[in-house]
Amino acid sequence: MRCTHRVYANYALGASSAGHYGESMQLYFAPLACSMATRISLNEAGKEAEFVEVDQKTKKTMKGDDYLAINPLGLVPALRTDDGEVVYENAAILQYVAARFPEAKLAPEDAFGKTRLQQWLCFIGTELHKALFVPVLDSKAPEGARTYAMDKGLSRLDFLNTYLEGRDFLLGSFSVADAYLITVLTWSVATPIDLAKWPAIDAYVNRLRQRPSVARALAVEFPLYQAEVRRKAS
Repeated sequence: MRCTHRVYANYALGASSAGHYGESMQLYFAPLACSMATRISLNEAGKEAEFVEVDQKTKKTMKGDDYLAINPLGLVPALRTDDGEVVYENAAILQYVAARFPEAKLAPEDAFGKTRLQQWLCFIGTELHKALFVPVLDSKAPEGARTYAMDKGLSRLDFLNTYLEGRDFLLGSFSVADAYLITVLTWSVATPIDLAKWPAIDAYVNRLRQRPSVARALAVEFPLYQAEVRRKAS
């Protein structure tokens, strides 16, 4: 999946070096894109990976390698597993990470819990990521498309806000679904969407941004995003 961003002009985060976690896995990512959910999940699990940044315009890595040879669609994320397999699509990658590191408890073990996880990954991917944020963030989208997305998306935020009242996480504890949700909700700072109108969502975002796995991911990716913006402007 690809995530489109505008400049996060009012988004202040502490800077940090990009960091190299090792070479057992390779995560192909773009700064602050939905791929950040996998970085958060790996942080949460305390596991290593090599993070390979992709220029979403040129479809090349920062080393100049052709990303289309990895994912012909050119979308991030893609994950090369430690046994050499390549996995596409954010929800699939997140579930792979949860299954690969079960001790991190990033996904439920029971059948119904797994169903709920699927429910929330589908909701985030379709109702928030693609239906709401992609058109709102896309500077090339017709104004009518952005207005339609905003009007329709508000009911999705109402639904999410009601669900989060009295809950710390989407499931009983932090899961890969939370990693995806906090990533997507972070994009609101670059949109007209004011999360303060949804107190439970606003509290959720503020709480999860303090979580070490999330704070660490943001501290790494925000400076990379700024560098990406400068490259595009030059």
